[in-house]
Amino acid sequence: MVTFQLERTAPLSPDEAWRRLTEWPRHAATVPLTSVVVITPPPTDAGTVFVARTGAGPLSFDDRMEVTVWRPPTEDEPGFVRLEKRGRVVRGWAEIEVRPGPGGRARVVWREELRVRLLPSLFDPLLGAAARSVFGRTVNQLLRHP
Repeated sequence: MVTFQLERTAPLSPDEAWRRLTEWPRHAATVPLTSVVVITPPPTDAGTVFVARTGAGPLSFDDRMEVTVWRPPTEDEPGFVRLEKRGRVVRGWAEIEVRPGPGGRARVVWREELRVRLLPSLFDPLLGAAARSVFGRTVNQLLRHP
């Protein structure tokens, strides 16, 4: 099991950063060989389910996620979303928090716990480094591009 946290600031309003980070199909454009399909009808709320399919042919797997907490940012409160990862291969959770930051910028905190089925804990340092790299690049690209 790997737990990590990423923090970013972006020259965006909290509402715009939230929108960019929580439009789930946009995540597919940041991870090679990945597609994202939202299973439940819009709008996103607690109970929304989506699936990220990663890989090619028989070497692919589904990362099924459910939104369990959905609180978009308001003028008084930061935005907060919690996802439970319920796939057969990937398990764990992710949390995204978006709040006003310094100089009118958005401050983003992404926390994640990741477990990969059948992967021995011996590989946790490698998994952690890979996850921080992939998710860090994902957050950066989502915040940079409308």
